[in-house]
Formats: sequence, C-alpha cells, structure tokens
Amino acid sequence: MKTTFDIAVLPGDGIGPEIMPQALAVLQAAACHAGVDLRCESFPWGAEHFLRQGEFMPTDGLATLRDFDAILFSAAGHPEVSDERASWEFVFQIRKQFRQYANLRPVRSYPGVPTPLRGNPAFDMLIVRENSEGEYAGPGGVLHREWENGVAIQTTVLTRAGVERIARHAFELARGRRRHVTNVTKSNAILHTMRFWDAIVEDVARDYPDVTTDLLLVDAATMKFVQAPGVFDVIVTTNMYGDILSDLGGALAGSVGLSSSANLDPTGGFPSMYEPVHGSAPDIAGQGIANPCGLILSAALMLRDLGQGEAADRIEAAVAAALAQGVHTRDLGGRASTAEMGAAVLQHIG
Repeated sequence: MKTTFDIAVLPGDGIGPEIMPQALAVLQAAACHAGVDLRCESFPWGAEHFLRQGEFMPTDGLATLRDFDAILFSAAGHPEVSDERASWEFVFQIRKQFRQYANLRPVRSYPGVPTPLRGNPAFDMLIVRENSEGEYAGPGGVLHREWENGVAIQTTVLTRAGVERIARHAFELARGRRRHVTNVTKSNAILHTMRFWDAIVEDVARDYPDVTTDLLLVDAATMKFVQAPGVFDVIVTTNMYGDILSDLGGALAGSVGLSSSANLDPTGGFPSMYEPVHGSAPDIAGQGIANPCGLILSAALMLRDLGQGEAADRIEAAVAAALAQGVHTRDLGGRASTAEMGAAVLQHIG
C-alpha cells in the first residue's frame, strides 16, 4: 500500500493563511500515527495573488497541480476582486479541468455544539452534489442589457453520462453508510432537465436493490432539513441545489465553519481537491478568530480517499472530542481563537 503522498497546499485568501497551519499540523500528526509520509508544497495562489501579479495562478498552474496526489485548498476571495472572477478563473478551472464531477459535503451534528433546531436532534447525512454540469455549467448570455427589451438566458446543461456517474457514485457511497439515497430535484416545475435527471437516477437505482431510495422536491427537502434532518442518509442532487442545501446544513450543524467538502475525480485520473464550504471571510481575516475545523475535516476526507481511513477517523474523532469539551470558536458561540481550536484538536490526535 502506498504510504507517501505529495499534497499541493493552497492557503488562498482571507482567513485561509490563518486556518491552513492548524489543518496541516493536525493532518501531519494523524499521518505520522499511521506511518504515512505527506510531502506538502504550498502555492500562494488566489485573489490576493491576482492583485499582486495580475493572475490567480500562473499559466502553468494546472500542469503543476496535475503531478500531485491531492490538493488541500482553503478559500479564494478578496473585496477588491469580484467573486465571479475568483470562481471562474481559479476555483472552477481546477474543478472543471481536473474533472472533479463529484462534490461531497458531509452534514452532521456534534455533541456539545448547539444547533438552531429544537431539541438538538442528531443527524449525519452526506450531500453528493453534481459538480461539473447543471445550473453552473455556464452557457447563456444577456441581450439588450440597457434596453426595455433586455433579456438574460442561463442554460442548465445535463448529460446522460454526467447524471449517471454522479448517481452511481451516490449509491456506492450509500452502501457504506445506511443504504438510503434521497434524490432531491424539482421535476414538478422544471419539466425537461429535472425529469431527465429523475429518469436516469431511477434507472441507476435499479442496479442497487440493496439501497432504498426516494424522491423529494427541493422545497420539501429544505423543510425536512429543519423538521427531521435525521431521516437523511445520502442525498444526490444537482449543482445548485447541492450548493444551497449544504449551506443550510452547515447552519443546522451550528456553523458553516464546521462544513467540509471534497471535489473528486472518482476515476483517479486527476488529483481531487479538498476544501471547507465557507469562503475567505475577509470581514474577520487577520483577527485569529476563524474556525479551522471545516478545513481540518476536509483534510480528513482527503486522507480517507488516499486510502488512509484510520488516520481520517482519528482526525474526525479529535474534532468531535474537542468540540464536546466545549472548545468553540466565536462562530459557535465560544471564545477560542483559531490557534486554540487547532491546538485542542491536535491534543486529541494522541
């Protein structure tokens, strides 16, 4: 089994350079326990790099990243750079060119962390978001922008191959969990793309008779997230719906600062990228109060996909233990600093 891995580290912007050292310390400690050698190389790319150099990453940036086993990324964004440019010229370039079509976003509750839900119900779900097509595919345009007859068109793009591969990935993951998949859609109103999606998911489900499945409209899903989040196991959904639901899930868990994600090329042809769901949070950057747990848990997802499940389990247990002890950053209602939160997790690595 491979035990040496090359990791590209992208600290990014805003709070990124503050939370990345905490995540790397925890990551290296867990890897050491497992006898794994992680060779990490950092690259200062992102929106702040754009302000300095006129580019988000060098022209050969993708070629450079291509040679790594995985990418650990914090966030991109700066008040002086539009979010659109940071997304389409940097983050989306990596996701799309490296065919990272599966976006995994775990949503779970933690003992000791209050949620906005009555009774603090326990839940543990996995949102499997299609990451390359759908509502964020990009085709469209605006005509007669400044005139009374102005019109804007944004085209949703779904392919049979794209829907089938994300559906199969969701069902495979469900087999390792509680064997239930919820297809979240809006086919009662969006007649073409969503019905196409539903039909393909239904076809794939027939190949997994050991996994139960149901269909839930996205508006009903948002209500169920609040009323009974514990009923969900694996959710498979489109690019936009997965984006929205995972942010709602972060709020239900107590803070989006706890939310991790993985952008995967499940074929292994390209490196996958792991990042927290939150952004660069420029409003709190430099204050030492950001929550590093989302990035730390993203590092655990990375280890698991690299075949290091024991090390991943160790990190996830350490985060849960630190939170249960009451070590909380301000987004969780506590007073711990970024460094104190990281140190508490590191202490539980053993």
